[in-house]
Amino acid sequence: MFFRLLKEGFIFAFNSIIVNKLRTFLSLFGITIGIFSIISVFTVLDWMEKSVRDSISTLGDNVIYVYKWPWGFEPNLKWWDIIKWPVVSKNDYEAILNKSTKTESACFYVRQDKQIKFKKNLASDALIGAVTHEFENIRSFEIENGRYFSPEESASGKNVAIVGAVIAERLFEKADPVGKQIMIAGKKTNVIGVIKKEGKGALSDSGMDEETLVPLNYGKTFINMRNNFLDATLMIKAKDGVQVQELSDETTMILRAARRLQPDMINNFYLNRASLITQSFDSVFAGINIGGWVIGGFAILVGGFGIANIMFVSVRERTNIIGIQKALGAKRFFILQQFLVESVLLSVIGGLLGVLMIFIATLVINYLYDLNIYLTMANVFLAIFISGIIGVVAGYAPAYSAAKMNPVEAIGFSF
Repeated sequence: MFFRLLKEGFIFAFNSIIVNKLRTFLSLFGITIGIFSIISVFTVLDWMEKSVRDSISTLGDNVIYVYKWPWGFEPNLKWWDIIKWPVVSKNDYEAILNKSTKTESACFYVRQDKQIKFKKNLASDALIGAVTHEFENIRSFEIENGRYFSPEESASGKNVAIVGAVIAERLFEKADPVGKQIMIAGKKTNVIGVIKKEGKGALSDSGMDEETLVPLNYGKTFINMRNNFLDATLMIKAKDGVQVQELSDETTMILRAARRLQPDMINNFYLNRASLITQSFDSVFAGINIGGWVIGGFAILVGGFGIANIMFVSVRERTNIIGIQKALGAKRFFILQQFLVESVLLSVIGGLLGVLMIFIATLVINYLYDLNIYLTMANVFLAIFISGIIGVVAGYAPAYSAAKMNPVEAIGFSF
């Protein structure tokens, strides 16, 4: 009996939606915009969080990055004090290699913008990464074509380079870069590899797609290593079984000794870790999530009021029909669920249209900007769930008013 009543209620609701097309459109429009607002915020948030965490994962959970500047806000340090600190140098790198017992691998990494040219194609201010040979053991990346530097090439400072995917496209278009000769800062350099495209993310614009790697000993020929504003980093990877905090403590002692810092002097370097970035972003994402609920909540509220208003109009128009149904023996539950089903059906259809709009928007954005924004099934189910709840809440008052009507008064309403 329950399912038969539900079926009949659904048929009544569906017929009402088909007959009143303009009213249906107005009802759908409000809830569609509401669902589009809230689910689009969550979709972008999911993309941002995934991009950030993927970017951070390439840094490694067991790697320390010794740098002149902290990656995040550090209330105990003042920038006018930090600017006086010396940059990380190759001497620091050699001190870690010679004295550390907890280090599996260490790499000295210097970055600077230089001009790269191939025939008539030019990449102005391209990012050059001059690295020691251990770079591939610490930074996660893939070489799509060609190979990495050999130990001999790194040690001798051979004029070789590995180009990022975007640089390869800009300089060589569709040609194979491997084996070609490019000009870096006016110096002839042979391309031996191409890094697999990582794509744009929320934390960094392009990862290593726009970077060109060269051996450090070759990079020294066109990069001023004595520049106090040099973008230099010492990357240190812990041995298996060694906690990052243990490695941090040992690194601090070794570098303080290498830099001859007195016990009462503060460190003139900073130890950064990927986990610190993750922790700072957790609170950021929590705040954005709350903001998304607030923004989308107002839009959903407007859509809910729209559905409630339309349902009251629907009840008023069908008052005499309700009276006839009650006179023929229809129970309050049948009248109640008839209008509730109509309200929920309107709301869910509107929500699905909002989801469809988001899906189309993600396809367009991914095509135009080469991003990896996707509408997840979790957000689709969330949209349907929210739409259903709004349909029940918005439709209950009109449905209840219809269910408690006196059949005699309802039949005579139109007269």
